[in-house]
Amino acid sequence: MDATITLQDGLHFVAIPPSGFPVHIDAKPTAGGEGKGASPMELLLISLAGCTAMDVISILRKKRQNVTGFAINIHGDRQTDHPKVFTAFTLEYVVRGVDIDPAAVARSIELSVEAYCSVHAMLSKAATIQTSYTIIQE
Repeated sequence: MDATITLQDGLHFVAIPPSGFPVHIDAKPTAGGEGKGASPMELLLISLAGCTAMDVISILRKKRQNVTGFAINIHGDRQTDHPKVFTAFTLEYVVRGVDIDPAAVARSIELSVEAYCSVHAMLSKAATIQTSYTIIQE
């Protein structure tokens, strides 16, 4: 897998991943940037959520769950000292739908975090990751 990241100005870069979709990366103004994109640590945070979200929704669909809405609320704790790595993540999966089976939701999350999500597999070597779920029956 290859990608290119090109300086635009200041600390603003544009990354071109293999998919070809540009990703803007920048630091916050308080860190010398102009806030024209997500920070690298923000991208890491949403990469974890995005990876497991794709797994879980795919598995729920295969389980024929009538999902009408889905979201993940993710929080990352970071060290206060440099290099300010993530030390822990908490993910809350919010599943909205009709007659959603809690066992199907729990199993979908379990399969994602134990077998399929490569981002989870990498980050779990460096930080603790806790999950929970909420089901909103319609």
